[in-house]
Amino acid sequence: MSLYVILRLCDVERFESLSGISSAILSCPLLRELDVSSCHKLSDPGVRGAAISCPLLQSLDISNCSYVSDDTLREIAAACTDLRFLDASYCPNISLEAVRMPRLVDLRMHNCEGINATSMASLSQCFYLEALQLDFCWLLTSVTLDLPRLRHISLVNCRKIVELNLSSPALVSINITSCPILSRVDITSTALEKLVLQKQKSLTTITLQCLHLYEVDLTECESLTNSICEVFSEGGGCPMLNTLILDSCESLSNVYLNSVSLHMLSLTGCRGVTNLQLACPSLQKICLDGCDHLDRASFSPVGLCSLNLGICPHLTELEIIAPQMTSLELKGCGVLSQANIDCPQLHSLDASFCSLLNDDCLAAATAACPSIELLVLMSCTSIGPEGLLALQRLSNLTLLDLSYTFLTNLQPVIDSCPQLKVLKLQACKYLENSALIPLHRGRTLPKLCELDLSYGTLSQSAIEELLAWCPHLTHLSLNGCVNMHDLDWRFQASNSYSDSEPHRKQNKSDLRDDQIHVEGSPNRSLQHLNCVGCANIKKVVIPASAYCMSLSSLNLSLSANIQEVNLACLNLATLNLSNCVALEILKLDCPRLTSLLLQACGIEEQELECTIQSCNLLETLDVRFCPKVSSTSIAKLRLISPDLKRIFSSF
Repeated sequence: MSLYVILRLCDVERFESLSGISSAILSCPLLRELDVSSCHKLSDPGVRGAAISCPLLQSLDISNCSYVSDDTLREIAAACTDLRFLDASYCPNISLEAVRMPRLVDLRMHNCEGINATSMASLSQCFYLEALQLDFCWLLTSVTLDLPRLRHISLVNCRKIVELNLSSPALVSINITSCPILSRVDITSTALEKLVLQKQKSLTTITLQCLHLYEVDLTECESLTNSICEVFSEGGGCPMLNTLILDSCESLSNVYLNSVSLHMLSLTGCRGVTNLQLACPSLQKICLDGCDHLDRASFSPVGLCSLNLGICPHLTELEIIAPQMTSLELKGCGVLSQANIDCPQLHSLDASFCSLLNDDCLAAATAACPSIELLVLMSCTSIGPEGLLALQRLSNLTLLDLSYTFLTNLQPVIDSCPQLKVLKLQACKYLENSALIPLHRGRTLPKLCELDLSYGTLSQSAIEELLAWCPHLTHLSLNGCVNMHDLDWRFQASNSYSDSEPHRKQNKSDLRDDQIHVEGSPNRSLQHLNCVGCANIKKVVIPASAYCMSLSSLNLSLSANIQEVNLACLNLATLNLSNCVALEILKLDCPRLTSLLLQACGIEEQELECTIQSCNLLETLDVRFCPKVSSTSIAKLRLISPDLKRIFSSF
């Protein structure tokens, strides 16, 4: 049944119709807003008659009125000269041909099948237009507009659009998504601050004249070529660009950017980039994750404070000029052979596994970066004594890691690094047994407090003398030392701490091969001792006479042949004996012990019960996978030590 509406109210300013009407006759000279959206039965003449009878009309919604034609719009535009808002979405017969609406401010035309490239001529006459929505206009192939007041434009799912040309000083937002064949974008605006063109897979050319553009996101624009860099460099039209995101732009191979304003650059996932040159003195952050084919990189100059290039395994040439950089990580750049690093404020340099870096590179780096305090040269096998002597330029160097190198003696380190506090020499299998003698009693490197000799081949006597004559060490790691035998620190009054060292007084044949005798010293500073995975240790004895008053942590885990542990350490807080499967005897006089880890140990439950009776402050006990500790014993342990907060067991 048809529904007719006749209004003759002279003072009505707004009219919202019922969706089922098929005809409307209005006589409302003051009507300013007319909404006949979704009136599917309303004919083209019906819409025309209703609208043109309201000369003061400013807002018209005819969305989903499928019969409306260009003829009707032309007559409405002629009759309603003050029309500011028009929603003609889902009107398939509208193409805007010869339609002139110069006062229009907001135009919405979603899913209008008739809108195409020729429609731009009419839109170009909308000089007051501020907002334009052309989403899902399937036949639209290009948009070319020069509108001085246009602020917002939306082109979502315009699947045939190839080219976009916009010139508007007032433009502040552009919404372009799912336009799969869009290849060219040209935008001129003095107000636009952010431009997002993500996943435009066919986009190859961008031209921008945007004086205040701050951020650009071109993520997954796979067809962008190297020429895009010119757009964002000096003279490219974006003088205030701060953030540039080019993630997963896989066609990029040579990235060259020269910008004084750029602060953040992301090239995450740009696997095709092999050459990177940045002259961006304000650059504060860069993301290079996934740039694993990068071969040459130049950061000259940049404002970066830190840089991680360890994710670029194929990097061969590197240049960095960064006055503010404090941290540089090159870990894993295994083929890096040329490095020019000029960072006067550099505090930390990690060049682990840079096996091709030579003495000349290290010498040049130390000359240009005199503030280095932490230097990691693990597995830098091309660096020799001459390169190490160059470290004398680093007057503030406190940590040096020379693990996995061919180092034979410490003399270059001693001569160059008097302020050294931490020295790591893991797996230095060519280190001579006499190499540690200069360290005895702090004659050299007096500030050294942490020493790591793990996985080395030093003899037992060398380790023995180190333990005896380096009481100033606070941290000592001897993990995996195959020549380390029983650790017996029983003090013998006949061997006092005198001016003569044991290796000077005694023949090596007078010392037992299965024990380490440590002279007592009231000044022993050792706090942490790690002997993880020392397969030849069977007995560990540290009595009170060893003066290990500062020892707080002892780790003997994975030393599978330990049978006896006897400790009297006043301040020991943590003892780790996990996976010491041969452990039978455990005697502890450690009143401050709070954590005892015995996972997968072979200790008897009776021995364990006796042991913890003297540990009044024990809070954590781990006896998981201990085959000789039963569930009954767990209950007894709780009774013996009621202050235990955590017992980890397999029951």
